[in-house]
This record gives sequence, C-alpha cells and structure tokens, in this order.
Amino acid sequence: MRKASLFLAIILLAVLSSCRNGGKAAQDSGVLKVDSVYYAHGFTIKYYKDCKVVSIRDPWDTLRIRKNYVLVDKERHSARIPAGIPEEVRDNAVVIPVPVDRAVIYTSVHSAMAEQLGCIDRICGICEPEYIISPEILSRVADGRIADLGMSTSPNIEKIIDMDTEVIIASPFENSGYGNAEKIGVPIVEAADYMEGHPLGRTEWVRFYGLLFGCRDRADSLFFETCSKYDRLKSLVADIPQEDKPTVIMERKYGALWGVPGAGSYVALFHSDAGANYIFSDLPGTSSVQLSFEEVFERAADVDFWLLKYGTKKPYTYSDLRSEYKPYSNFAAFRNHRIYTCNTLVTTYYDDITIHPDQILADLIYIYHPDVLPGHQPKYYFPMAE
Repeated sequence: MRKASLFLAIILLAVLSSCRNGGKAAQDSGVLKVDSVYYAHGFTIKYYKDCKVVSIRDPWDTLRIRKNYVLVDKERHSARIPAGIPEEVRDNAVVIPVPVDRAVIYTSVHSAMAEQLGCIDRICGICEPEYIISPEILSRVADGRIADLGMSTSPNIEKIIDMDTEVIIASPFENSGYGNAEKIGVPIVEAADYMEGHPLGRTEWVRFYGLLFGCRDRADSLFFETCSKYDRLKSLVADIPQEDKPTVIMERKYGALWGVPGAGSYVALFHSDAGANYIFSDLPGTSSVQLSFEEVFERAADVDFWLLKYGTKKPYTYSDLRSEYKPYSNFAAFRNHRIYTCNTLVTTYYDDITIHPDQILADLIYIYHPDVLPGHQPKYYFPMAE
C-alpha cells in the first residue's frame, strides 16, 4: 500500500510540474493543457478551448502523425473543426463528436476495454464474435443487441451504415487500409495500442478510449490502479540475483519460421519484469523477428522454461507438441516438463492483456518464482498437460 501511494504521489507531482513548466507555452499555442502520458509513446492529448485533440503517431514512422482526432462536445458543437486549431492539427484531422454512443469495434481486445469502462451499451456491432470470451457481450450478440458484422477484414458495411454508427474502432496494420469502411464517412479510430513497447503503455490507451466514451475519470482510475498493482508485483522480484533468474522462450514455429519477440517488445518486458532472463534479449526492436527452428534451437535448447499460447477446445499436450514437430522434444524444457500453456479460447488473456497486465505478470512471477506469490491461483498459464 505504501508503494502504491508513493507511485500515485509521484504521478501527481509529475502532472503539477508539467502544468507549471508547460503552461505558458501551451497557452501561447492555443493549447490550454497537455495531459501527461507516462508509458505510451503512440499518442498525445491536448486540450483546446472547444475541443480535445488526441494525436496518434504512426507506429511504423514515429516522426509522423498518423491522425489527429478532434473530439468535440456533441451537445455544444457541430461536427467540424473549431476555430483556433493550428494548421498542423488540421492536416490529418478527424472530427468525432463525443461522447460516442454507437461504436463498431473490430477486435475482442477493444470490446473488452469498452466493457471494463462500463460502456458496453455503446457497442452496436463487433467483428468475429467467435474470438469473444465475455459472456455479456456474447449474450448481446445472441439476442441482437450487438450486431455480428462478420470478418474484420470484410465487415458488413450495410449494417454499419444502417446502425447509425458514430465511430469504428480498429487496429491499424502497416501498408494496409480498411477497405470500403473508409468510404462511408464514419470516423475510424486507429487503435494502435498493440504496438506499444511496455505493457502499461498498452494500458494507457484506455485514457484515449475514456475520452471517446465520455468516462475520463473511470479510465484514469483504471490506468493508475493497474500501474500501482503492476509496480508492486514487479518490485517483488526486482532484487533477485541474475544467476537465480530462469531462462525462457515463448511460442513455437508456424510453417518454416518461429516469430521471436524483439527485446524492446512488451512481451519481452513482461518476462523481464517477472524475474526471468529472456534468451533472445539481444534482438533489437519491438516487433517479432522471424527465425528458423535451427536458429532458435541453437540458442534456446537448454532454457529452463517454455511458455506458449494455443487456441483449441482440446487441451494441448506434450504428445500433441511432439506430433506437431518431433524436434520440439529435444528442448530441455520439454524433457523436464517445464512447458506452460495458455489456452486463449478459454482464458481471458487477450481481453486482459491491455487493461490488466498486472494479472498476467502475477502468473509469470508464480511460474518463475512461486515462493514469491504463495497461494497464487493461476488464471492464464498452466503446466502443459501430459
């Protein structure tokens, strides 16, 4: 509790300092206030007289602003850019009247975030409900309160139009657009939280979504509470000597290649914060690097733990892994039965990874250092079945 209070006090001091040091410059440029952003690198929030502007950086060219979302009060302003907004904001501006009451959401992750914000009634349509875990969202899809729009790559555009959709929330991908959805005049919010390099950077995007749905206080509370819990858990293993930290690899190959997360990715940081040594911690970047099985095995044959995710109704077993690719059985983690699996069809891993990374961190700490969290009940990762 003391560490949590100290963390929140530091945050408050940072906010006050930001206001003191940046106030005059902000007002001179027409900006009344700039929100402090603590972990996320993908967006900024600025407050003008008649609107808020959330600027999204291009994840693949961070010197470029991808979109400027101009959030105007739908009760007080028309859906156009207010006067006094600088030209650099107007260049890539998308005006969104807020609070949003009717949102189409392409991903299960962002549907879960809306539910966590208490805004499930604002979801009018989703894509690919087969990947949804939430019983409440699935119930609403079943009775028609939330429309099933099909695949996110080719959603039912006619339904999106007929539902008077106010905004579409979708994840951007490099060199890829949104097809016909870009032609119907509905603002598309490019939710690039998955490109953040820190687990709490992903969480911080909830503050943007809170502004969209008109629940800023709830969003800020969720973010700071999660930061406090994550920080407390991380501190439990911070002083473990390097030689006592187990080594780990993640996932498995698909086709001929094995996607290995870069050292700057939130995945690699998760395991580091849990007190493990990620065997590929020297790989640069935040994206995955595609390696051959032989390249992975050469480095990781003797790692202590192997963690992987799968999505099938039947539990994934050592026998299944060996049948899939016999050389897997040559890993020490396989021989020593130290493989842990997460079934994403039955756990809320993808729903929680953004809002509750602290809960995933707790599972990882329990795997690597069970004495640190006695009595912990795993929620996502379990020993692989025989």
